[in-house]
Amino acid sequence: MSDEPIRELIARRAAREIFKGACFALGDGIPKLVARFLQDDIKTLCLHQDGQLASNVPIGTIAHQLSPDPFTESFFSSADAFAMIRGGCLDLAILGALQVDERGNLANWMIPGEIVQGMGAAMDLAVGARRVVIAMEHTTGEGRPKILKHCTLPLTALRVVQRIITEVAVIDVMPQELIMREIAPGLTVEEVRKITEAPLKVDRDLKIMQF
Repeated sequence: MSDEPIRELIARRAAREIFKGACFALGDGIPKLVARFLQDDIKTLCLHQDGQLASNVPIGTIAHQLSPDPFTESFFSSADAFAMIRGGCLDLAILGALQVDERGNLANWMIPGEIVQGMGAAMDLAVGARRVVIAMEHTTGEGRPKILKHCTLPLTALRVVQRIITEVAVIDVMPQELIMREIAPGLTVEEVRKITEAPLKVDRDLKIMQF
């Protein structure tokens, strides 16, 4: 495992999910770090941002704290922003999560008993994007699994997650099972299974994660 902070490792791997010309959104937390690690060979893409900014973004720009100078920018109302999400305009949403379960159910907006401002755009992004990728740490701060048989926290959306990226594995959510496609260097399959509550099937072509 690299000495790079775990959250940045996850964001670095998640950035590889973004392809040339993609229209995508980044959720709060680890997903916001993804912008730092976009591949240099991706020349243009469209970022749909919470502040109602959509841009054709040169990579050299987005990698430097999204400086607006070289952008082609478009500002629009919240109604139009949500219409884009709900209308299926987003190729990809990279979101954080508190929990994900074996059916792709997502819980990422509240913990009962804690004060929250609301769900925000999380539900809309989860159901509106063509592909939903979760970028999160594999366990809680107390070491409890976050990939579960069944979510126990209030749900954001049902059966929307297609891929989970953590510091230890890349896992795809299939109709009947979770399949581990990649594993972090230096770890064994059993070590990953030990910190994952939901059953994991291992891809026959299991690869080592490239951060």
